[in-house]
Amino acid sequence: METPASPAEPNRPNDEARGPRLREIPLRLMVPNLITALAICAGLTGIRLAFEGRYELAVAMVLLAAFLDGIDGRIARLLKATSKFGVQMDSLADIINFGVAPALVSYAFLLDNARSPGWIAALLYAIAAGLRLARFNVMAEREVKAPWQSEFFVGVPAPMGAMLVLLPVYLGFLGVEPTPVFVYASVVYTVLIGYLLVSRLPVWSGKSSRIRRDLMLPILLGVVLYVTLLMSYTWQVLSITVIAYLCVLPFSARAWHRRYGTITIEDESANV
Repeated sequence: METPASPAEPNRPNDEARGPRLREIPLRLMVPNLITALAICAGLTGIRLAFEGRYELAVAMVLLAAFLDGIDGRIARLLKATSKFGVQMDSLADIINFGVAPALVSYAFLLDNARSPGWIAALLYAIAAGLRLARFNVMAEREVKAPWQSEFFVGVPAPMGAMLVLLPVYLGFLGVEPTPVFVYASVVYTVLIGYLLVSRLPVWSGKSSRIRRDLMLPILLGVVLYVTLLMSYTWQVLSITVIAYLCVLPFSARAWHRRYGTITIEDESANV
C-alpha cells in the first residue's frame, strides 16, 4: 500500500513554483554595458544642452559620448565580456551618439538659420549615419572577410563622421559669424559628410599598421602633445584635425587605386 505524499512544509516554497533561478553573472560583464549606457546619457544630455543654448558644453558631451561609445567594445574584448546583448545595446548607442546627437546639436547652433534646408541636411546626415552603421554591422557579422577589411573602411566611419559634421560649430566657436553664406555652406557641408558616410570611398583604417620600435617614444610624445594642445586650444585643434582628415581621404583613395585599380570599393563582399 502506497503511503500518501506528505504535504509541503508551509515555510518552504515549492521549487517548481518558483521557476528557474536567476543566474549570477560576473561583475566584469556589466562594465562594457555600463560604459555604453553612460555614452547614451552623454549624447542625450548634449542634445538637451544644445537646445538650452549651452553649445560648448553640448559639443563636449557629444564628443565624450563618441569617445565612450568607441571604447566600450574594446573594453569588452579586453575583459572577455562580449555578449549579444552588449552588441545590440552598442548599436542603439551608435545611432544616437554618432547620428542623432551631432545632427541636432549642429541644427540647434547653426543650421536652424537656414530653416527647412538646414533641417533636411540634419535629417539626411542622421539617416546616413544609421545606414553606415547598419552596413558596418552586416559586414562585421560575415564569417569570411575580405583581406582589405583590415586596412580600409567602406566610407567614412560613423565616429569620425560625428566629429567631422561639427566643423561649422567649431568655427562658430572661433568667432565665424553666421552669415547666410556660412550658414548655407554649412548645410551643403553637412549633406557632403552624410554622403561620405554611405559612400564606397576607401578610407584607410590603420588597423594593420605597425610602428617601428625606434619611433614608439616620439609617437607617444606626439600624442601627449596633441592631447595637451587639445585641452588648451580645443576648437582650434579640432578644426585642424577635421581639415587634416578630409585632406587625407584622397590619399586613401589613391592607395586603393594603386592596389586594386578602382577609385571606390567594388568588392562583392562589400555590396550592402
